[in-house]
Amino acid sequence: MSGETVLILGATSAIAERFARLRAADGDRLLLVGRDAGRLDAIATDLKARGADPATATLALDLAAPAEGFAAAFAAMTAALGGHVDVVLVAYGQLGDAAVTTADADPAAVVDLLTVNMTSACAWASVAAAHMERRGRGTIAAIGSVAGDRGRRSNYVYGAAKGGLALFMEGLAHRFAGTAVRVVTVKPGFVDTPMTAGMAKGGPLWATPDAVAADIDRAIAKGRPVLYTPWFWRIIMTIIRALPRPIFNRMKI
Repeated sequence: MSGETVLILGATSAIAERFARLRAADGDRLLLVGRDAGRLDAIATDLKARGADPATATLALDLAAPAEGFAAAFAAMTAALGGHVDVVLVAYGQLGDAAVTTADADPAAVVDLLTVNMTSACAWASVAAAHMERRGRGTIAAIGSVAGDRGRRSNYVYGAAKGGLALFMEGLAHRFAGTAVRVVTVKPGFVDTPMTAGMAKGGPLWATPDAVAADIDRAIAKGRPVLYTPWFWRIIMTIIRALPRPIFNRMKI
């Protein structure tokens, strides 16, 4: 995998930054995309010190609504990486707040949360798929969530967005089955990152960004279509999905 070109959308997220460090150690050429130009530049400088290709670069962009459109923006990113992309990681997202799931939730806030977490992410995966289909190879990975496996009262808008993204990625994987284009859906559980700053943390269910990033790196290398990280979330979510609705409805989750 050494010397690949890697596009990271949402590169300032904790998980994405740790993933980028792993790819830097392989000497990869990275393009880091996000909204905070200063933070992106600082990360790029650090990655080059860790072994990333000197051509590693940054691009400040609103990923949920690129002004030039998704296809044109992706074409510019491809050009910045030398004309081709080996790996795309869609790593941005927004958890939202409890008000989005109340009876008087602002519909605009609901739409914004769905746009950030699902529709824009699907659009990036789609344009990446078109590029890789032309090349005949490559990997598209997107970070979803175990929250997308079953709708829960506490975060069903976020969960619906991540569930929709997972279904889109599943269809994309089916489309490319038997080819050299790989599609990886990542489903983390609780991860200690700034996005979860408002949640009580600690205990065996919580993972570090480093551990999740390492799992993602291995899943991409192996072309695993679905990654639950840490691994035990696959078991937990299998149980939760199997619960009869009367029992599930009594749970305060």
